Amino acid sequence: MRNFFKVLRTYVTPYRKNFAWSVVLTILSAIFNIFSFALLIPILQILFGISQQVYEFIPWDSAFSMKEIAINNMYWFVQVEMIGRLGGSLTLLLLGLFMLGVTLIKTSCYFGASAVMVPLRTGVIRDIRVKIYNKLMGLPLRFFSGQKKGDLIARMTGDVTEIEVSITSSLEMLVKNPILILFYFGTLVYTSWQLALFTICVVPVMAWIMGIIGKKLKAQSLEAQGRWSEILAQFEETLGGLRIIKAFIAEDKMKGRFENTANAYRDCVNKVQVRQASAHPVSEFLGTGMIMVVLWFGGTLILSNSSPIDAPTFIFFMVILYSVLQPLKDLSKAGYAIPKGIASIERVDTILNAVNDLQESENPISIKELNDKIEIKGLSFSYDGSKEVLTGIDLTVPKGKMIALVGQSGSGKSTLVDLIPRFYDATAGSICIDGVDVRDMKIKDLRGLIGNVNQEAILFNDTIFNNIAFGVENATMEQVIEAAKIANAHDFIMEKEEGYMTNIGDRGMKLSGGQRQRISIARAILKNPDILILDEATSALDTESEKLVQEALDRLTGSRTTIAIAHRLSTIKNADEICVMHEGRIVERGKHEELIALDGFYKKLNDMQAL
Repeated sequence: MRNFFKVLRTYVTPYRKNFAWSVVLTILSAIFNIFSFALLIPILQILFGISQQVYEFIPWDSAFSMKEIAINNMYWFVQVEMIGRLGGSLTLLLLGLFMLGVTLIKTSCYFGASAVMVPLRTGVIRDIRVKIYNKLMGLPLRFFSGQKKGDLIARMTGDVTEIEVSITSSLEMLVKNPILILFYFGTLVYTSWQLALFTICVVPVMAWIMGIIGKKLKAQSLEAQGRWSEILAQFEETLGGLRIIKAFIAEDKMKGRFENTANAYRDCVNKVQVRQASAHPVSEFLGTGMIMVVLWFGGTLILSNSSPIDAPTFIFFMVILYSVLQPLKDLSKAGYAIPKGIASIERVDTILNAVNDLQESENPISIKELNDKIEIKGLSFSYDGSKEVLTGIDLTVPKGKMIALVGQSGSGKSTLVDLIPRFYDATAGSICIDGVDVRDMKIKDLRGLIGNVNQEAILFNDTIFNNIAFGVENATMEQVIEAAKIANAHDFIMEKEEGYMTNIGDRGMKLSGGQRQRISIARAILKNPDILILDEATSALDTESEKLVQEALDRLTGSRTTIAIAHRLSTIKNADEICVMHEGRIVERGKHEELIALDGFYKKLNDMQAL
């Protein structure tokens, strides 16, 4: 339950006014409920002649206690003023109207207590979702490399929904029911402490049975949420790999795999829902058992000569005791639902409590432009702390120059350029911009200096305009069009029916590969960064698209400081310096002609491409 109270402290505090109003209105509904029953039974007793006692008015300043005077004078008023003067039938009608009015007030308070909790429930869920999203935005790429996207989506959707269903819906029951139980039990103790004490002795048995079932429910819910994550992960992988699945005729294999996962999830959910479905019948049975035991015990007392209460009072006691049952049942439902929600809270907390090892320094340095050079000194890096991906990298990139990185896949090229904008932090060594270590810079300023064009154009399900203007505040249509023209994208954009307002679909799938890449280049052009990183920007394109994209890249790089990763050596022949990487080290460096003359790694790469 520690996680449950942590959720309350963290997320309910901003809605404490709603919480307070719910408490007040619940107290009022409990008071009116007790008052209506306390008034009804004695009046009916007099009305139908169950009691033969004749009441006389007692002055309010007499020696009797205020309780005795109030009860006596109420009985006197009903017996003499109402029944005596108006008759039994009219008295019964007035009694019914009075009870209707009290019930209206009681139910209005009960409704109000529920209504003011609605903004709290929906607000808490909104806050949790926003907090998860903000946390994900702040986590480094290292965190995501060890996670399945489907699992993260499941925690953001399924687990948060489960928290909404199990925790925040139960919150209302946890506010109302303890108050109602407290007032009703207080009334029971006031009516007959002997019977109340006997009743209280029965309640722990109910709580113990509920606790056993709820504990097992949490473990099963945790397993079910894990299975749901697997379903979403497989579904996400299937959507992303449909082309390969169909090409390799693997539909049946994927269907069987998904069906097995769905069956495992179904079996877990069956156990959870069967156990949860037992909440009502178990609480109903235990409540009826409690009523039966108390009825037997109270009846035995009344039939004896030493009974502490009379029969009418015992009837009132049993009515109030029966009123306690519904809050107890609701509380037991909350006891079943909360363990399911706690299982989801624990899964969500793995995101919210994830450690961000990429922290900004306490007094970061602000740098708005590149004035001199990028300097990499003695750089080493490891993803897992054991095997080094980069070792002893030394590299200087002067302002306005183009440095190319070449080498076989897995040699560390992309990792090296990922360290410059601090997607990861170096294990050893440093990266400095104008003499300032990137770890001492403001992260926003650092990344504001850098523009990226990747092998896979990462676009969003939005308009062409918004994709080009992404990350640039208050960009005008004229600026976007100019960037598109430089990127050789304007012509194909204008061929679209809605032009720059055309939606390009999920990941830009309504565009060809070359068109997506030119949109990506236009985005980088509009940002106008001091440092440009090109990660195999043309390797996945056909010859015609490559030519158009290369022309756009040539315009983009110009005199800009550029670090380019390339597999096609023809695209970087004119680079100021080419660095050949092999197994995490720079093994050769120089211009194209110089590297050819060395007759080493670069010469082999060049000969293979020529062949």
